[in-house]
Amino acid sequence: QVQLVESGGGLVQAGGSLKLFCAASGRTFSTYAMGWFRQATGKERGVVAAISRSGEGTYYADSVKGRFYITRDNAKNTGYLQMNSLKPDDPAVYYCAAGVRSFAVAARDYPYWGQGTQVTVSS
Repeated sequence: QVQLVESGGGLVQAGGSLKLFCAASGRTFSTYAMGWFRQATGKERGVVAAISRSGEGTYYADSVKGRFYITRDNAKNTGYLQMNSLKPDDPAVYYCAAGVRSFAVAARDYPYWGQGTQVTVSS
C-alpha cells in the first residue's frame, strides 16, 4: 500500500499560481501511476491531470491544459501539480491519488487517495 499526503493549497488571487505537493510513503512510489483530481462544492470529483509511473506520459483535462503541469520525482516519493493562471472556476478540494496501472485517468483506477487540500481563488 501507499499513503498520500497533499499540501500546498491555500488562497490565491485570480491569475496567480500555486504548487501542490503529494508526499507518498509505504510501497515504492515509482510503481504507481499518479493523478490529481478535484471536487468543488456540489460537483462530482473529476480528473485534473495524470502522470505515468515513469513520468513520461501525462494527461490533462481540457479545462486546465496550458495552465497546470503535473510532474513527479520518484527519488523523493513526491508528486507535484503546478497551477498557473488560476481562474474563479478552479477552486476545489484537490486530491492526489495513486493507482497500480502504469497510467490511468479514471478515478476508478485509483484505489489510494490523500485527504485533499483546499484551493481557493479570489477575484
